[in-house]
Amino acid sequence: MRDLAVRVAILGTGSMANSFADGLAHANNIELVAVASRTRSTAELFAAKHGIQKCFSSYAELANDPDIELVYIATPHSRHKDDSILCLQAGKHVLCEKPFAINAAEASAIVDAARQQKRFLMEAMWSRFLPSFVKLRQLLADDAIGSVQLLLAGGAFQPERGDGSYLWKPELGGGVLLDAGVYPVSVASMVLGTPAEIKACGRVGEYGIDEQDAVLLQHDTGATAMLYVSLNASASPDITVLGSRGRIYVHAPMFAPTRLDLQIYGEEVQRFELPFIANGYQYQTMAAAAAIRDGRTESEIMPLDETLTIMRTLDRVRAQVGMCYPMEK
Repeated sequence: MRDLAVRVAILGTGSMANSFADGLAHANNIELVAVASRTRSTAELFAAKHGIQKCFSSYAELANDPDIELVYIATPHSRHKDDSILCLQAGKHVLCEKPFAINAAEASAIVDAARQQKRFLMEAMWSRFLPSFVKLRQLLADDAIGSVQLLLAGGAFQPERGDGSYLWKPELGGGVLLDAGVYPVSVASMVLGTPAEIKACGRVGEYGIDEQDAVLLQHDTGATAMLYVSLNASASPDITVLGSRGRIYVHAPMFAPTRLDLQIYGEEVQRFELPFIANGYQYQTMAAAAAIRDGRTESEIMPLDETLTIMRTLDRVRAQVGMCYPMEK
């Protein structure tokens, strides 16, 4: 059964949808069969670009197409809950782009729908499936650096202010935390688990979105994560994991790294070159397809309960920063 290609459709036609489609050209158990946009001409252009046979101008029409098994949700953040539930209730498996939802309440509603329908659901945290992150988890499981004491992760970039991007639009779920901060928060979750204490500060700017956030996560083991993201400065996004016996440095960019350094204290640095094929978006989808063919409803690498925990952490950070979205008021 696993050798049968899983038939995939894309909801949305923005930059993430294009990257996703480009990656699937390098997947070996996937067939990209359909795309939907709210504008027919946009769907047709996307389909022609990526060699997709079917295009729809209605999300519901795509969700109800019996030829589709798995739907990738690439619509704006503010639509993730409704679009995911629409597809799940139509009997489709779902891979939902990060951030999984606007808040933990929305995320819980999506997970509940998947469990009721007994369908596969996963947050599309694509970086976890890249060779570099596979190696990072292996080194930590092998106790290569001893017990983890500190995790440092973050990055900063300066897009053009108010350029019309969703980043600057609170009604679409914009802001730096949900867009970029989800990466370091997810890394901290993967390495350290659920935080016991969360402290955050940041800035909500003129556009009504959080432009900068700094986060401290304290864990019951005694380990601490120090995370940051900003739209007001520039810094390469990287990760440092400090343990009792050594350190691991994950080279930038943290969301798509190809190099990892391991240093046991007092010894020479060991460098691991870990390239990925094409843009790397295909790895998460191949893992989802394998799980679907195996009859599983969630991923062991990005489990649903962890996605919910991450969303709760993001909620608490936003509450301390003072970032509230219009749909939450």
